[in-house]
Amino acid sequence: MADAQKLKLCEVLEEIGMSRAAFYRMRARGKAPRITYLPNGQIRISRRDLDEWWESLERPSY
Repeated sequence: MADAQKLKLCEVLEEIGMSRAAFYRMRARGKAPRITYLPNGQIRISRRDLDEWWESLERPSY
């Protein structure tokens, strides 16, 4: 099975429409998708983790 697609932080921020500062505030509260640090310090987020995070935000409307 192939590894899940890894997205750059800038790609994730563009997709979710959020600033870097807002993302880090959410991360500090434990509310952001899981991240992976590369050896050079860059951040990657797997497509699977981002999709699961989006699903966790969905709330049924009544």
